[in-house]
Amino acid sequence: MSSENSAGDDRQVWDVVVVGAGPAGASAAYAAAVAGRRVLLLEKAELPRYKTCGGGIIGPSRDNLPPGFDLPLQDRVRAVTFSLDGRFARTRRSRQMLFGLVNRPEFDQRLVEAAQKAGAELRTGATVLRVEQHGPAVPDRRTVAVFVQTSGPGGQRAEETLLARAVVGADGSASRIGAHVGVKLDQVDLGLEAEIPVPETVAEDWQGRVLIDWGPMPGSYGWVFPKGDTLTVGVISARGEGAATKRYLTDFIARLGLAGFEPSLSSGHLTRCRTDDSPLSRGRVVVCGDAAGLLEPWTREGISYALRSGRLAGEWALRIAEAHDAVDARRQALNYAFAIKAGLGVEMAVGRRLHQLFARRPGVLHAALTGVRPAWNAFAKVTRGGTTLGELIRNHPVAARMLAGRE
Repeated sequence: MSSENSAGDDRQVWDVVVVGAGPAGASAAYAAAVAGRRVLLLEKAELPRYKTCGGGIIGPSRDNLPPGFDLPLQDRVRAVTFSLDGRFARTRRSRQMLFGLVNRPEFDQRLVEAAQKAGAELRTGATVLRVEQHGPAVPDRRTVAVFVQTSGPGGQRAEETLLARAVVGADGSASRIGAHVGVKLDQVDLGLEAEIPVPETVAEDWQGRVLIDWGPMPGSYGWVFPKGDTLTVGVISARGEGAATKRYLTDFIARLGLAGFEPSLSSGHLTRCRTDDSPLSRGRVVVCGDAAGLLEPWTREGISYALRSGRLAGEWALRIAEAHDAVDARRQALNYAFAIKAGLGVEMAVGRRLHQLFARRPGVLHAALTGVRPAWNAFAKVTRGGTTLGELIRNHPVAARMLAGRE
């Protein structure tokens, strides 16, 4: 609703405005809309749109999808080939599916459609410029003003002010809502990816199997994810190693025998992890997913973190929307932060220690996953969703000692 409408009329104010229609935003919008509230989902791009992402759907992702959600799987992974910078390759297999692979445009589109079916309204081509919780555009202390720029016919731009009782920021790793909240980041990595169409004979060789290659730079790794007649091939490493990361991807593709195939798409993306003390809210505004810096620091897996934090953000945004004063709104926002830190925060802490160990001694990790059955079983159980990194450390003292640096 526009600010031209009567600001004093509650019917002109959205209960929850969600910024960003990726997995985090769509999950937040679904969680708020399924409760019967007035929810607006804003997305700056037109949907569907491509995102640099391997598209792996592990157990925790699957378990946090809307009820009845039909996963558009391109492949079901039951085998993983591990290599150490191209050497010592070994394939481990599982009788059960480890995880599924999706194309992000289709997956994200279906999540948005689930939110719409639950009652959320979607607006695409809407860029959020800023939010304000005080000032002339804000009619009272229960309201947030969301300033939106839209593109009209002939490329003309128009600005509109929307009003909400609560705002969820899910606008990615370069989040404007995250900047408003004051999100702080401490691990930034560069991911590069190529979508490579391959002949049927090549595709058959990869069916049901992924490759994970521990890379040449500290903390880096590469992957091959098969999706029908296309292989998603990517690498990731610390930001600041741009030239070396590009060389790694080029060498990786050549080593796989894929250099002769023309990529249909090449892209890059920065991933950012939050600091332990980074805020997750400010007033009536909360952040989730990449906008909050929530992802697993070792693998940089973000979809499950987006789905889980998005659902929690949508649920707590409803409570914030119902708060009649700043004290109650802050209490609900702190409860959201506690829920995130108690679950995803614990997993991120373990992931950080894993990343540090991996950066120092990738060979140890490779040897464990390829030669020590309990290590492989633990990897498989986490990817299937049977346990979490936090639970593994609590239940396995040897693993805890290794991560504490006493290996």
